[in-house]
Amino acid sequence: MTDSKSIRLLLVDRDRPLKMLLERDLPDHGPLVVALRSGNEAQDLLTQEHFDVSQLDFEVPGVGRIETRRRHRTGGEGSELLLIDTMDLDDEPPPISLQSIGDELPDDQFLTKPLLSSEMKAIANEAKAQLARNRRLRADTGKGPILGDSSAMCEVLDIVERVAAGSASVLIRGETGTGKTMVARRVHDLSPRADQRFVAINCSAFQDQLLESELFGHEKGAFTGALSVKQGLFEAANGGTLFLDEVGDMSSAMQAKLLQVLDDGELRRVGGTGLHKVDVRVIAATNKDLQQAVKKGEFREDLLFRLNVIHLRMPSLRERQQDIPTLVEHFLDRFRIPGRPRKVVSPEAIQLMTSYAWPGNVRELANTVEGLMLLAPGVEIRAEDLPPSLRPRSDFELDTSETPLPLKEVERLHIIRTLRYTEGKKAPAARLLKIDIKTLNSKIKNYSIET
Repeated sequence: MTDSKSIRLLLVDRDRPLKMLLERDLPDHGPLVVALRSGNEAQDLLTQEHFDVSQLDFEVPGVGRIETRRRHRTGGEGSELLLIDTMDLDDEPPPISLQSIGDELPDDQFLTKPLLSSEMKAIANEAKAQLARNRRLRADTGKGPILGDSSAMCEVLDIVERVAAGSASVLIRGETGTGKTMVARRVHDLSPRADQRFVAINCSAFQDQLLESELFGHEKGAFTGALSVKQGLFEAANGGTLFLDEVGDMSSAMQAKLLQVLDDGELRRVGGTGLHKVDVRVIAATNKDLQQAVKKGEFREDLLFRLNVIHLRMPSLRERQQDIPTLVEHFLDRFRIPGRPRKVVSPEAIQLMTSYAWPGNVRELANTVEGLMLLAPGVEIRAEDLPPSLRPRSDFELDTSETPLPLKEVERLHIIRTLRYTEGKKAPAARLLKIDIKTLNSKIKNYSIET
């Protein structure tokens, strides 16, 4: 098994002494070097094995920038791959530079020959640092990188990069499964608080007393079962970031207590009398329209103002359909079964997946691909392997006779079709129909629709 401190380096070069230089002069636990002299052999190997660094001499036949990048992107954990282009240059050499292959590469970066030991050590050290950052990100989020180059996602990520440096509260709004937690984590990881804790809690998972104890902590004997002093999540996240997911589900009483902590920067544990100062950046998320909740008296306007200093709206997956092929490739790698060949998705299946509305968003897509990895019989995932909800239906069509249908009948049939599309799930159906679930339930009852 490869040492956790080492990196795998693929060397494609005509110069055999270069491999000896790497193995001799790099420090302990440095790169494990695989040296090849054939570009075509390297291209094949990139689709089968993972390399952290690939040092490529583009004068070797069979090595091409575009194809090599494509192989890097489709082979293994892309966010850990680093690409170094190497060429002989007569001009003054540019500085050494590494670029994560998970990002769009800028103009090619070059190293000049002969390579010095100091240059190779710098490459190894920078590669290790980048790999550690990437691995920490995935270990903390458990979800991998934020993927997508659609205009909707680029706009979100641009805002994230601009607001990360401050400490202002951020409110992320979006449908369930759009990746609100990952974006909150991205804000934290790009901020000056990145070396402190990122603590997350789903507010809808706790009743008031438990949520208050979770957030603010409690003193010994504060209630039955409080056998010792407990720090709350605000104190645990002191100096870092606290992520309040589904903040719109908080009761009015809890909203008032949260507002006081945000305003004063100090809290009182349940059952306690002393005040504890906290320095926490709060990022909140919700799938609700809090402006409407304020109008209905369900959410405090002053708390909304306090949380909504920076507003981020996460696009649904149907708003960023061009990202679906990229996400599918990522999940194929993420859910790849060890010892089995990597699966691919047929163009017909990709087309169906791209045209589907994905009411459960990226989470639904991830679950679908994970299921296909287990259930699809061949190496290629075909259209007929997809779940029924993704395949076109021929058992339902509106009446196309010359006599038009009454408007109510058209609405009834459309509701039936939408419920079939979401496999009977009312919440996603209501979102697709752009009505609230109470209205949908009322129409289902009025039209005597079986669910």
